[in-house]
Amino acid sequence: MWQIWLILSGICLIIEIMTAGFLIFWFAIGALLAMVVSLFTDNIILQTSVFVLSSTILIFATKPFVKKFANNKNAIQTNVYSTVGKTGIVTKDIDSIQALGQIKVGGEVWSAIGLDDINIPQGTEVEIKEIKGVKAIVAPIKK
Repeated sequence: MWQIWLILSGICLIIEIMTAGFLIFWFAIGALLAMVVSLFTDNIILQTSVFVLSSTILIFATKPFVKKFANNKNAIQTNVYSTVGKTGIVTKDIDSIQALGQIKVGGEVWSAIGLDDINIPQGTEVEIKEIKGVKAIVAPIKK
């Protein structure tokens, strides 16, 4: 029976490699623990109980630890997300209805539309609220 638990553990590890989460790994560890139990007893109910209980305990015991590192609020924004919150200048009038307009932010030119479909004249200072596809969603800065 230990061979089945070893194969199940291997399958779980392969699935873990193919997924982005960190969940299936604990099932692989649970299968390894059940494999160890199978070396001492042939009772399938006991083996399965060890698998289920150990996997569940490992998942819940490590959840706070994984959450601490997975939701890092201090993560450095890169690529497109680094432009959200920056200010720029409208270089071509923004007509949100026709989806026309451009802004310049840090030397880069972006196509832009106004937040809540507002029109913004050229020369207005704007803040980038979000990025949708290749367009920056902007709002004028109130002075």
